[in-house]
Amino acid sequence: MNVLHPTTSSRPICARIFPEALRHNYRLCKEKAPDSRAWAVIKADAYGHGQLRVAQALREVADGFALLECENALALREAGFKHPLLLLEGVFNEADARHVVTHDLHTAVHCVEQIEMLAAHATAEHTLNLHLKINSGMNRLGFDEHSLARAWASLEKIPSLNLSLMTHFANADDALGVKWQLARFRLLAGVWRGPVSLGNSAAILRHPEAHGDWVRPGIMLYGASPFADQLGESMGLQPAMALESRIIGVQHLAPGERVGYGGLFTAEQPMRIGIVACGYADGYPRSAPTGTPIAVAGRMSRTLGRVSMDMLACDLSHIPEAGLASPVTLWGPGEAGKVPAEAVAAAAGTIAYELFCALSPRVPVVLAAEESSC
Repeated sequence: MNVLHPTTSSRPICARIFPEALRHNYRLCKEKAPDSRAWAVIKADAYGHGQLRVAQALREVADGFALLECENALALREAGFKHPLLLLEGVFNEADARHVVTHDLHTAVHCVEQIEMLAAHATAEHTLNLHLKINSGMNRLGFDEHSLARAWASLEKIPSLNLSLMTHFANADDALGVKWQLARFRLLAGVWRGPVSLGNSAAILRHPEAHGDWVRPGIMLYGASPFADQLGESMGLQPAMALESRIIGVQHLAPGERVGYGGLFTAEQPMRIGIVACGYADGYPRSAPTGTPIAVAGRMSRTLGRVSMDMLACDLSHIPEAGLASPVTLWGPGEAGKVPAEAVAAAAGTIAYELFCALSPRVPVVLAAEESSC
């Protein structure tokens, strides 16, 4: 076993993944966008949940999978996945372009150089599945009014082509919304009447006019909300990950005693605190301040002081039944209770996306169906 990527650990911490929650969230996406097919977005190792693990959970329901690296698409092909696979950032080199043809991959194209690389490997016998990225205002990738004509000219060199248009929304999760980008997209698309891929998670949930023929559910697949003012569960989503640990130490504080590096928390009265086997080296945010929600032995509590590399402290003063080896939920629906990942992220000044993606390789990951404990 590679000790840097364990499947089990003597240290009492693990991330538990819920396959049925993944399937539920995908089906909810399809209910919200009933006229669209859906790319299940599994980039960044499926937002920290494990690419193959998530793909297996969605194998029977997903219309297709969207990811970044060609090598990860090939890994799915090697694992027997026949689904459409979309490279969201397109090809990066000639080898990628060859693989797109030989392994029947879909790919975004956001610059003429990508189109030309792919065109060099195109044949009449192999239809290229390309998704022309339109820069509708986010100004990261894609063609705008200055470069689009050259893109169309390059596409005409491809002998057999299945083409879609796509764009990405910058404000689908806030008050500005999507109308301004939709208008720009339609202006640039002109007379195009072929398939389009538009909606991200926020657009799927709030902007039905911005779905398109294909939607791209990302964070909603994993049960978290794309909106700062709303929890995923309030929209019917189910958390797909729980980060769990246990109490490994108990301390009694007198008034005036402090906790952790820098002594950022000072007890104002006698307190009983627990030390949890979880720290920033496990992916828990070091920026999480005193008061970040945590569940211990079935009851809600709060963190205390600064998060260390391998440990953090929590308040046990109101949980007399908690002690050594008591279960702890850092986020998600764990054994010790349910803690919304969005609430932990908000306390730490970040978003649930980052919590999931930052999960450390040293944290064992188990499937809920395995009935194993941390």
